[in-house]
Amino acid sequence: MTRKKKNPHIGSTFESWLDETGIREDVTAAAIKAVIARQLAAEMKKKRVTKKRMAELMNTSRAQLDRLLDPDNGSATIESLQRAARIVGRELRLELV
Repeated sequence: MTRKKKNPHIGSTFESWLDETGIREDVTAAAIKAVIARQLAAEMKKKRVTKKRMAELMNTSRAQLDRLLDPDNGSATIESLQRAARIVGRELRLELV
C-alpha cells in the first residue's frame, strides 16, 4: 500500500501565501485601484459622461484619463482619483484600519 504525500498547502490561506511571497501590499493596492477604476467608469456611464467630456472636466488629456480608468494601470494618484470621483458626484474615502 502506497501512502500519498500530504499537500503542504492544504489549510493555508491565499493571504498567508501573499505574505510569504512578500507581495501582499502590491496585490492589495492593485486590487483597490482596479475596483475604483471600474466604479468610476460605471458612474460615468450612469451619468452619461463621455471620456472626452470627463477629460475636459478634469483638465487632462484623454490618454491620461484612459490610464486612470485602466484597472491594470496602477499609476493613478490619489488626487486624480479624488478629482474624478467629485466630477461624477462621488467621494473617494481612504482610511487607516
